[in-house]
Amino acid sequence: MHKWQQCVAWAESHRELWLDCVRIYLGLGLFARGLLLFQNTPTGYMVDLFERADQPWLQTALLLHYVILAHLIGGALLLIGFCTRLAAVAQIPILVGAVLIHRSEGLFAIGQSLELSALVLFLLIIIAISGPGRLSFDHVVFGEKKEELPGSAPV
Repeated sequence: MHKWQQCVAWAESHRELWLDCVRIYLGLGLFARGLLLFQNTPTGYMVDLFERADQPWLQTALLLHYVILAHLIGGALLLIGFCTRLAAVAQIPILVGAVLIHRSEGLFAIGQSLELSALVLFLLIIIAISGPGRLSFDHVVFGEKKEELPGSAPV
């Protein structure tokens, strides 16, 4: 039990590291999704999804390009931690749309689309609020810019 308590104490003292791990993993996943969409367009899943939405072709093409570029570029930026908040915020409308599209399938669908989309949306909001963390280019380039609250000890 002593080893377990040491692990828990170490994990609690390195919470920012865990957020960095989530950001890196999420960036990698979004980048991979962007590559998948890029390789499977124009005969892929996204085109079928947008066609079912009954939107004009120009709007469908613009949305498809936005999704692919946002996942590719935004995922890479999240992965390395550069312009982290902007990269996360650029993904949020896509995931809101994914949640709205998949909500008709419900939580108990075989493909797990709704809960996965909601989870990624939640994590993007957390990253947009919390920022890049120490394992990021943002931290290297811009440094730590945490403001002290009145009456608090320096961080």
